[in-house]
This record gives sequence, C-alpha cells and structure tokens, in this order.
Amino acid sequence: MRVFVAGATGAVGRRLVPQLVERGHRVVATTRTPAKRDLLRALGAEPVVMDGLDAGQVGEAVVRAEPDVIIHQMTALTGVGDLRRFDREFARTNELRTAGTDHLLAAAAAAGTGRFVAQSYTNWPNIREGGPVKTEDDPLDPQPPAAQAETLAAIRHVERVVAEAPLTGIALRYGNLYGPGATDPLVELLRRRRFPVVGSGAGVWSWVHVDDAAAATVAAAEHGPRGVYNVVDDDPAPIAEWLPYLAECLAAPRPRHVPLWLGRLLAGEVGVSMMTRVRGSSNARAKRELGWQPQWTSWRQGFRYGLHVPAASPPIRAAS
Repeated sequence: MRVFVAGATGAVGRRLVPQLVERGHRVVATTRTPAKRDLLRALGAEPVVMDGLDAGQVGEAVVRAEPDVIIHQMTALTGVGDLRRFDREFARTNELRTAGTDHLLAAAAAAGTGRFVAQSYTNWPNIREGGPVKTEDDPLDPQPPAAQAETLAAIRHVERVVAEAPLTGIALRYGNLYGPGATDPLVELLRRRRFPVVGSGAGVWSWVHVDDAAAATVAAAEHGPRGVYNVVDDDPAPIAEWLPYLAECLAAPRPRHVPLWLGRLLAGEVGVSMMTRVRGSSNARAKRELGWQPQWTSWRQGFRYGLHVPAASPPIRAAS
C-alpha cells in the first residue's frame, strides 16, 4: 500500500516507518524540520517537509502522495514537564490533535484515502472510579483535574472525528511509551531522584514499548474494523510497584516517598491524581480485533532489557 505517515520522526514514528517498509509498503513520511529529511530517507521513506497546522501544506502533501492509508503521529511531546501547567505543556500537541487531525481528514477526503489511523492516548484519561483496569467501553474521566481539561478535550476530539469520518477510522490509545527515544526524560529524573512516589503510589499505569506501539499501528493500517483500541502491555501496575523496579533496572537511587501534601505542592492536582488515582487499561480488544500481540508483554522485562533495543534487532524475550 501507499502509506502516508504524518509526524514520522517521533519516538513511535522512527520505529514505525521501518516496520512498514519491511512489510513492503511504500511510505511517504513527514517532518516539520528540513534537517530530518535524511533521517527519514535512512529509515526507508520518501521525506516531505510539512507543518501539520498549515492546511494548505497538509492538503498538497497528501494529495500528491495519493495514499491508501494515512497514519497520524503528529505530536509535540518533549518529555515530563510541569504537571501543574499540564495543558500549557501540551498546547501544541492539542492543536495537532484538533486542527491537525481536521486538516489530515480533509486531505484524506480530497485524495480518496480509505483508511485513517490516529494516535490517541490511554491511562490518565480513564475514569478514576471503579476497578483498576478499564476497557474502551468505559467512559473517559468526566471530571479530570482542571489543568488537564484542554488536553482531554483534544483527545476526545481526535477520537470523535476519526470515528465519524466517511472512511475506516481507527484511533489507537497508546499507553505510556518506553524504549528508544521515549524514556530518556524519565530516566534522567530518576537518576536525579526527582520522580518520587507520592502518597500510596496506588495510581495504576499501563505501559507499551515503542516497538509494540509501532506494530499495533502497522496492524491497524493493514486491517481491522473502525474503532478505538487500547495499545498497552498485559501488565497494568501501580506506580509504587513499577517505579522502584525501573530505578533498580537503571541502577538509579531508589525513589523517595513523599506525603500527599508535599506531592500536591510539587506537582499540583495532576501529579497527585497520576500518582494515586489513575486507572490502567485492557488490551483485549486490540489483541482480538487487530490480531496484535505485544512482544514485550510486561514492563518487567521491558524495563530491564528493552530500553535501548537497536531498531534492527527483535526484542529479547526474557523469562518472567
């Protein structure tokens, strides 16, 4: 197929393009930075420089590529920022999830594209009530912390417009990404003991290795019914469990424990919520309907062996 990957130089895009090429697809891949064209060529794609917020540039690039599938990976994520100003940190990503998605869908209609796969996100958007693990049928949080309201609205937008588009639209809710190009900011914070466990640390997180996120995206591009899918590993776990383990894998100092009042002072309501109240996510639908199976079935093996896997190497399957 002809596959158009919008935003191909991020953590997932860099692992996705080679997988698409290996499957025999012709890939046109975009970047906002002219200096990254050589990187995209090296990954096997035809590079295009495009600003995802410029409707004219988006339309011209897509129509020229005549893709069978568009994969929307455009974000502006740079790592762990100021959780007290969460929406401000995600402002450009929110624009790319709203206006950027709208531009790509309009271009898809003009180009006659039949399938559209968009990046979304799962974990803190889940409703923070009831059991520890949520499916795609559970509602998103009706009352998120105030500093996350705009970001959750942008996630809702991308999922809604993709579902309503007159093509096969799929939204992939990636869990928390780790692996090459995705974990460096968190690793640095842990090594400096600047990522503590707040309160009970009972907030449940779902993780996914970047190679597994890319593989699920390839599966969605090739087949599968329209809908929303959680793309996470098999092992949602509370932060009090996975954070000290990650520090151990990195030979980093053991994370501090701080009380709720101090966590609220340091990271605001968002930080407290993510540490103590968020729910994890089930991957059963993606396995069943996309035929996808994560190679890194748990962060327990992934954190120890998968943080720096070369692009050409298959994941190491460690015994659990």
